[in-house]
Amino acid sequence: MQEFNALDGALLIDKPSGPTSHDVVDAIRRQFRIKKVGHCGTLDPNATGLLIIVLGRGTKLSEKLMGDDKVYEGTMKFGETTDSYDADGELIASLPVPPITLEELNESAATFIGDQMQVPPMVSAIKKNGVPLYKLARKGIEVERAPRLIHIYNFRFIEYQEPMATFKLASTKGTYVRSIAHDLGQKLGCGAHLTTLRRSVSGKFDVANATPLDDVLKLTAAELQKQIIPFLKLAAGA
Repeated sequence: MQEFNALDGALLIDKPSGPTSHDVVDAIRRQFRIKKVGHCGTLDPNATGLLIIVLGRGTKLSEKLMGDDKVYEGTMKFGETTDSYDADGELIASLPVPPITLEELNESAATFIGDQMQVPPMVSAIKKNGVPLYKLARKGIEVERAPRLIHIYNFRFIEYQEPMATFKLASTKGTYVRSIAHDLGQKLGCGAHLTTLRRSVSGKFDVANATPLDDVLKLTAAELQKQIIPFLKLAAGA
C-alpha cells in the first residue's frame, strides 16, 4: 500500500483580491518549500474566495477537484461595457440604464439557467496555439474562440440599486461569470460588467472553512500540516 506523508492533500485558501491563482501557488511553494503545489480552478486576480490548493501527491486529484460545481457571489454594474467584461478592463461603451425592477432583473437572469454554449472572453488564460488569449488581447488581436458547454443551476439577483446589482450564481466548472454579466447587459440593451466576484463553494468545500492566504503564510510547518485535508480523505470524496 502506498504511504502518504502529512503534506499530501489539500488546503482551503480564502484568496484575497490582487494575486493570481498561480501567485498563491508560488507563495505556498516558496514559503513551505513544497515541490509539488497546484490549484483547482482559476480565480481572476481581483476575484476572492475559495481556492483549493493541492500539495504533494494531492496534485493527482486536481482534475477531479477542478471538475466540481461552483457557487459565486458578486456585483455587476449596468450601463457600462468593458473589453474584459469586468472592472479591470477598458471602458468601451456607456449607455443609459432602462428602468428595471429587481423582479424584472431576475426574470432576465432566469433565461440563463440551464445548458448553454459560452464563448470564452478574449481576456482569459485559455491558450490559442500555445499563447494565452489575454496576451493577444493586449496587442489588440482578437481570435475566434470555440464555445464551451456550461450549465447554470441558479442565477438570482438579491439586491438592485441602479446601476449596481448583487447576485448569486451556481454553475458547472469553466463558467466565466464575467461573460454572464456581459451577456446580460447586452440582453438588456445597456451593457454591463462584473465589478466584484467571490467564490463561496467548490464541490463539497465551503469558503467558511478556508483560511486567508496571509494567515496561512504565517503558519509553521507543523501548524500547516493541521490545516491539510489528507489525500485519502480527498480521494474518498469527503
